[in-house]
Amino acid sequence: MKGSVRQFVLVGLLVIASTAGLFYLMEAIGLLPVQAAVQAVLVDRVFNLYFFLIAFFYSLIAVFVVYSIVVFRARKGDLSAGVYFKGNSPLEIVWTVVPLILVIGLAFYGARNLAQVRAVDPGAMVIKVTASQWAFNFEYPELGIKSRELYLPVDRQVLFRMTSLDVIHNFWVPEFRIKQDILPGANLVKELRITPNRVGNYKVMCAQLCGGAHADMVAKVAVVSAKDFQNWATVQVNKTVKDPAVRGKTYYTENGCASCHSVDGSRLTGPSFKGLYGSQVDLTDGTQVSADAAYLQKSILEPNAQIVKGYAPNVMPSEYVKVLTDAQVNDIIEYIKTLR
Repeated sequence: MKGSVRQFVLVGLLVIASTAGLFYLMEAIGLLPVQAAVQAVLVDRVFNLYFFLIAFFYSLIAVFVVYSIVVFRARKGDLSAGVYFKGNSPLEIVWTVVPLILVIGLAFYGARNLAQVRAVDPGAMVIKVTASQWAFNFEYPELGIKSRELYLPVDRQVLFRMTSLDVIHNFWVPEFRIKQDILPGANLVKELRITPNRVGNYKVMCAQLCGGAHADMVAKVAVVSAKDFQNWATVQVNKTVKDPAVRGKTYYTENGCASCHSVDGSRLTGPSFKGLYGSQVDLTDGTQVSADAAYLQKSILEPNAQIVKGYAPNVMPSEYVKVLTDAQVNDIIEYIKTLR
């Protein structure tokens, strides 16, 4: 009996030592990127708990197996049969009840952390995110700024309101930890709250396979001081362009038009914009229409109303009527006019 107790104590000490070593190793090799948001700290609490449990259960199994092989192996010349036993009811009850309690406890722990991750700050800055194949575009409604790069003030919560122009995308900055799918449809606005707490440069990437150039769908994320953010915002406001054609070129790029409509005459998914304005366009219903401003406006806002001959219907998203303002549509048309 004393020998059995001594063996259990020894195995217990080996399990503790193995758990500590494995947990330290996982911490030392840096499995996770740096924490750059308040939410990352909360998420990493759960990760660290899981890392500890992984180390513990691996050690619990591996130590018992290795110890049994070494200590209880058959000695040379020992051909006797092992002791027969049917089972151990107390042990079976323990390894059923303990995991059940552990899983329920983890569920409550995860739910509490999730509530903290989603905590609402009434002073959060709103940023609209528009995803398309294959780019992110950011709009700061409070400042009247649009950008292809994401600038965030440190230690201030940001509320991202996100939508997609075409397929399912995903917003993910690894240093912020949490991510969110972005669904197509103007009414399917997904929200994500982040409070950056570390100044630095990062990258937002699409974590949802979204097409041929998925790997290139990244954008710069700069977390800066409040003063530097204000300076950046001032520069962006002062860069406001007065030429409608130049603005239209920007909207053409920001809203994913370039992925389907070329400006050099080459054939893509949709008709090229080069030489389009003022030309005669053949439609699939056999009629012909002049590509004037009214036609172009209708083609942008009602893309399936008049399908150009030789092109498939229901390809261009119909969400631009809700995404683009009348002024932006007019600027795009002014840009198309310059593509002679």
